Amino acid sequence: MSCGAALGTARIMAATPTCALTPEQEQGPYYIDTGNLRVDLTEGKPGVPLKLRIALVDAKDCAPLANAAVDIWHCDAAGVYSGFAAGGPGPGGRGRGRGPGGPPPGGPPPEFGGQGFGPPPARISNEARFLRGVQVTNAAGLVEFTTIYPGWYEGRTIHIHLKVHAGGHVSHTGQLFLPEEITEDVARLEPYARRAGVYRTTQAEDMVFRGQHGASSMLALTRLQNGSNAGGFRAAATLAVNPEATPAPVGIGGRGPGRRG
Repeated sequence: MSCGAALGTARIMAATPTCALTPEQEQGPYYIDTGNLRVDLTEGKPGVPLKLRIALVDAKDCAPLANAAVDIWHCDAAGVYSGFAAGGPGPGGRGRGRGPGGPPPGGPPPEFGGQGFGPPPARISNEARFLRGVQVTNAAGLVEFTTIYPGWYEGRTIHIHLKVHAGGHVSHTGQLFLPEEITEDVARLEPYARRAGVYRTTQAEDMVFRGQHGASSMLALTRLQNGSNAGGFRAAATLAVNPEATPAPVGIGGRGPGRRG
């Protein structure tokens, strides 16, 4: 997927669809299998609006992948994942970052393990389920969600998690990333500006983006209002998956994405 940015125009990013198999990224510790079929995930959470469209194609023939469930989740503008506010990142949580500078340049933080397969699941601590939801692709392979631009917490760059369920099993686990130059501007807007004292890890510092081919999962952004980032964005991604595959464990710090199927 190739893209470019132009802040002075209504169209922020352009993307070229590809049928190359989209790389796997780790699930992370904050997944909850909610099965919550819905378009609007916000539940009143404040933030810059994000209209997210995901297109799925079969990597074998580039045909639209219909009847696949796309499950997404991400943190709110304060860096909190629903269900984990007491034990996860963000205000009141333990976090998992290393302060200014992000993770050490030689590899991920110790709790991830340089040869590991990502962090273990965290313990669910409450019933909140904001910014989580599932949609099933239509005949054109499309799903759409109404959400907000994610916030950040120490140790990870801004991202959106997703799983693709096809044929009764998980056929893809990945993450979506947003352009750094847009994030820099959004970070100065409310309510994100309240997090100015929390170090924001860049994509260049992020162990998942660097080690698990994050550049292949960049979202294409278009402003909802000409000349205004505060007005929100349309975000789009085309993901090529093998519906017959099941993900192999994904490592970091020397192990690239793998698949078996």
